[in-house]
Amino acid sequence: MAAPKIQQLLDNTISQAASDLHLSVGKPPIIRIDGSLVPLSTYGDLDEQSMNTLLTSIMNEEQKQLYQTNKEIDFSFEYAQKSRFRVNAYTQLGRPAAALRLIPMAIPRLEDLNLPGVCQGFSELRQGLVLVTGPTGHGKSTTLAAILSEINHSRPEHIISIEDPIEYVHSPAKSLFSQREMHNDTLSWKVALASVLREDPDVVLIGEMRDFETIASALTIAETGHLVFATLHTNSAAQTIDRIVDVFPPHQQDQIRVQLAATLAGVFSQRLLPAIGGGRALAYEILLANPAIQNTIREGKSHMIDNILMTSADVGMSIFENSLAQLVNDGVVAPDIAIQYAVRPDELSRMIYGNKKK
Repeated sequence: MAAPKIQQLLDNTISQAASDLHLSVGKPPIIRIDGSLVPLSTYGDLDEQSMNTLLTSIMNEEQKQLYQTNKEIDFSFEYAQKSRFRVNAYTQLGRPAAALRLIPMAIPRLEDLNLPGVCQGFSELRQGLVLVTGPTGHGKSTTLAAILSEINHSRPEHIISIEDPIEYVHSPAKSLFSQREMHNDTLSWKVALASVLREDPDVVLIGEMRDFETIASALTIAETGHLVFATLHTNSAAQTIDRIVDVFPPHQQDQIRVQLAATLAGVFSQRLLPAIGGGRALAYEILLANPAIQNTIREGKSHMIDNILMTSADVGMSIFENSLAQLVNDGVVAPDIAIQYAVRPDELSRMIYGNKKK
């Protein structure tokens, strides 16, 4: 059986509306559709030579050298004006492998994603820190792209993004859009974040708050009167607050709580669940920084955040389980699936089955 060409695999990924393409020695190419892995068995198992050919065909010379030296690399590329792909090429058991994430060329609108009105509200802010959180592959980058696109098309701002790698490419509309990619446009997160305030930004996107330096920089940029968006791999609003504070040494944590309470505008935590009949459905949790939230953060009482979210629906806050219960009641998601994805499964069970058990 002839080895597949990368163009065939990319076309398969696009035509089947897959989110990801996985390439690994000893396995056939595998795509992810609606959260499930599906082998492209017609191509047969990939050998090491085929894998090297597939990977080098989408890398430039610098990327090939970096991959050979570091054993892994992140980059993105545009394919035949059909789509973009974000790539992580890595090594496992001494052999090449890769995960390619499909990024649509068109940036979706907020309403296309069924996002709640609070996301429109985030796009209208002038300053503060907005965090979009959730597991890998659950749509954080797409949500942020839609919010930034709304700003881009609604008012004149200088929007600067620092990403590793760039996923969605924004065309300037009313705003000036500067997108910087690690390795291609800057060699260091530390330098890029230190430089951004000298580049006259109004809005800053930090692709991922991954460590002490990026989190500290995000807080500082927001504290100086800018609107900052960033992602974090956390599952709930309370966990997000704890993660930010805990990354700092103990003697700095009180100061960071004060800084975070003053700058945080909101946390939007999201998950994509398998929907009945195919596709995926969005569930979310919303934290908005009102005085009660700010006091709770300052005082280090993040365990109280859930209670505030549960009792603040009138100002737009919500826990995951409200969203999950609505999806179940609307017949979009099966109850057992919703419970598997819940942060507070007992609370969701009560919401779904409580009346039936009485």
